[in-house]
Amino acid sequence: MFNPESLRFSVQALRANKIRTILTALGLVIGNASVILVVTISTTAREFVLNQIRAIGSNMVYAQYESGNAANPQVNADFVKLSDVEAVRQQLGDRIVAATGVMNIMTQMRVQGRQEDIQVNGVDQYYPDVRNMALLAGRFIDANDVATRNKAALLTERLARRLYGSQPAAIGQQVKIQNLQFDVIGTFKERTESFGLSELASETVVIPITVLQYFSPVERIDPMYVQARTAEEVAPVTQAVKRLLESRHRAGARYKVENLSAILDAARKIGLVLSVVLMLVSAIALIISGIGIMNIILVTVTERTREIGLRMAVGASRRDVLEQFLTEAVLISVGGGIIGILIGVGIPLAIDFLFPEYAIPISMTAIAVAFIVSLVVGLVFGIIPANRAARLNPTEALRYE
Repeated sequence: MFNPESLRFSVQALRANKIRTILTALGLVIGNASVILVVTISTTAREFVLNQIRAIGSNMVYAQYESGNAANPQVNADFVKLSDVEAVRQQLGDRIVAATGVMNIMTQMRVQGRQEDIQVNGVDQYYPDVRNMALLAGRFIDANDVATRNKAALLTERLARRLYGSQPAAIGQQVKIQNLQFDVIGTFKERTESFGLSELASETVVIPITVLQYFSPVERIDPMYVQARTAEEVAPVTQAVKRLLESRHRAGARYKVENLSAILDAARKIGLVLSVVLMLVSAIALIISGIGIMNIILVTVTERTREIGLRMAVGASRRDVLEQFLTEAVLISVGGGIIGILIGVGIPLAIDFLFPEYAIPISMTAIAVAFIVSLVVGLVFGIIPANRAARLNPTEALRYE
């Protein structure tokens, strides 16, 4: 569309007014940099949130007793049992990685010179992997501890620090639970902090579930965790676990069986809405920049009316004049857009270079969209002043003062 002569005249005209050209392009610089940074920030934030949710447990399904019927709301037989966990392992074995259950009680323990209520959880050897726990020192409970009812204990990070000052110092110490001495074999923490909303409090002791059974008058698994083999199996496994529990207990007993898919979907939707809103804000900046380009080109047309008349008098066609001013608008918008893209890409790359541990994705789609928008802004907002220049009457233009 643009011939070399129009391009040359446009470059000369823009160079003749450098400050005005730079200020006009500044809006596109800011707008395009904003588009790329907004997409980068929203993508990074969304992935961070999703990874935090996934870190609670990969492809995890959790189940617990919810309620019974009105006539008999709490019957011991309605609670999820160890036999239910074993049934899930046997019947869904090819569709799951592992299934585990948690029992818990509250007990008194002496901490820093005074008696405090401490939660004690009973787990088996599958629990650390299914719940994606992070080992800080020592080791986790294994199959031998469960089978031999070994009096072994793990402490949460905060409890170990309060009792012994540090994680390594806790290993080999003894804690008293229900008047029995337990050897501390490890300390751990949740990879993603649940802030007490899971079965783990900030100060919790974990022991083999076969030992905790002796301390609990009622066998109650709360909750049961099941890790599906693949992400596609999560929904079918959720339904299968629910049907299995209901079939193994009396009619009227209800069980809450859920997975993290709903939370993940909600996080994705929130991230998408956030990206759209922020991109709309950036789009407004680009539109304002386009209006600025249009205004400046209109002013330029007025200032250069005699020049336009002279060009037409020596043979320039209306098309030549239209191309020249449209080229100027496109050069300003595309030039500003490219600088904005370089800034928008350069900031994440600089962060990646300075902090390699933080992976910041750069969206090629955002770069392409930013460039295309810059070109469109130049064309759309440049066509009005360019068309006005092309429609000037040569005779009147030459007489313009």
